[in-house]
Amino acid sequence: MTEKPDMNQRSGKTEFSQQVGDMAARKLKAQRHVTKTVWSGLGMMGLVGWSVAMPTLLGAALGLWLDKRYPGEHSWTLALLAIGLGLGCFNAWRWIVKEDREIHLDESGNKEGLNKVGDDNHE
Repeated sequence: MTEKPDMNQRSGKTEFSQQVGDMAARKLKAQRHVTKTVWSGLGMMGLVGWSVAMPTLLGAALGLWLDKRYPGEHSWTLALLAIGLGLGCFNAWRWIVKEDREIHLDESGNKEGLNKVGDDNHE
């Protein structure tokens, strides 16, 4: 009759209430992540578009100006348009790789954090 109560029962937490709490926390996190993903996806599309379009347009504008000032047998407009497009694509690619790396680091950090929380609650 002198059985020792379980550690979770002494602190007022049963195994069932712990599972319900964990499920609720995962659900809230998933809801926040969906909203963040939608907005960050739209923002990323805009940023990628501008990061490609602006250098391309600036290169074309500079090329037109150079063609008017210094006419020659080669087109400055076409050359600088291609250079601007290449720089814009490189910049967008670099930014997307950086964002992808941050997303994967955040996901792996959250998994480790959930494991640590789960381990602490069972001690």
